[in-house]
Amino acid sequence: MSKSVLKVENISKQYRLGQVGTGTVSHDFNRWWHKIRGKEDPYLKIGEFNDRTVKGDSDYVWALKDINFDVKQGEVLGIIGRNGAGKSTLLKILSRTTAPTTGSVKIKGRVASLLEVGTGFHPELSGKDNIFLNGAILGMSRREIQSKFDEIIDFAGVERYIDTPVKRYSSGMYVRLAFAVAAHLEPEILIVDEVLAVGDAEFQKKCLGKMKEVSLNQGRTVLFVSHNMKAIQNLCPKSVYMSNGYINLIGKSTDIINEYENKTFGNDILLHSKKIISNDGKIELIQVEYKSNNVRGQFLIDEKSILLFSILSKENQSGIAFEVFVYDNSGALVFTDYTEQYDLNEASYEIACILPAYFFNAQTYTYTVGISRNYQEFIVKCEEILIITFQEPIYGEGYQGVHPGIVRPQLKWEIENKYL
Repeated sequence: MSKSVLKVENISKQYRLGQVGTGTVSHDFNRWWHKIRGKEDPYLKIGEFNDRTVKGDSDYVWALKDINFDVKQGEVLGIIGRNGAGKSTLLKILSRTTAPTTGSVKIKGRVASLLEVGTGFHPELSGKDNIFLNGAILGMSRREIQSKFDEIIDFAGVERYIDTPVKRYSSGMYVRLAFAVAAHLEPEILIVDEVLAVGDAEFQKKCLGKMKEVSLNQGRTVLFVSHNMKAIQNLCPKSVYMSNGYINLIGKSTDIINEYENKTFGNDILLHSKKIISNDGKIELIQVEYKSNNVRGQFLIDEKSILLFSILSKENQSGIAFEVFVYDNSGALVFTDYTEQYDLNEASYEIACILPAYFFNAQTYTYTVGISRNYQEFIVKCEEILIITFQEPIYGEGYQGVHPGIVRPQLKWEIENKYL
């Protein structure tokens, strides 16, 4: 049976909002006075849980609270949760870049971490110098580092720039070299945050493959944080689901992802079933629904999706049109579209709007729908009736990060050879 190489016991991390450090001199004196008398820090008794959507009444907030778990040798553990859940704070504690307020972490072996672009590298040093610097920090001899040097350069693909100061690297080049160093200098524990999304799709696929390789073939432990559930499912047999600084659930990744998506997307209105009567009383909007080939809450950019209107026409009428408005997560209008005018009988109808694959980007969109007569005025208009979050697909073991832009079209390109 594999032995534990990382054990987290009752970890909590408290911050004082709006302050750098622990607060005022009086707070520090009060802490010191309690400490020399062998009493508990008085400020550990106050503070609120870390819900970023609520203003709160306390100046103290618990970024992490009572975190407990252990990781065995050779295990690949996924850590998931919404922004602000405490994932990055936890990784910083495990990487020993910050200390917990209470609790302890027991680690057996060397830890290499890739938490954000720029972590662990000195900007004024060249890529080559930073490789040796990182190896020295991990306790490796120069001979050991030199034996891995060519593999690191080959994996990172930055040989041309290896003697250039890393401050001149692009973010993608920086991450390429940083991951190559972390993965090849043989740490017992490798910690990787969402920073891999900075790299291109090809490199991300290499990174996932490398993490799986060092776990299965070399018995090293990997902790991987990502918002891409396909990547977590493919790489991590076991996952931790965090929310508001707490651990909600630990277990099999498939079960954890289902629980996370049910809670995350449970507030998204994927099915609107409230009946709405038109202004003139002649049409009843029964239901608005959004469908794809995937399960509820999982909409991938490479799949077409369908917006469905279910209506009841209460009498024969003409000039009826259906319209949709789509907004991005900043509130900007992405596009609007509408049907031709239909003549309706006294009957039920289902109107389908087919939205193509490779149109939406990996972000959240809000939908407003309407029904008009003769394109003149809305007889039904439902604001923000649907909230849909799209995700990037994952191909094989690859992981593709978010592309810039409001939409994500897959355009057709052609090249023609013109002879002189």
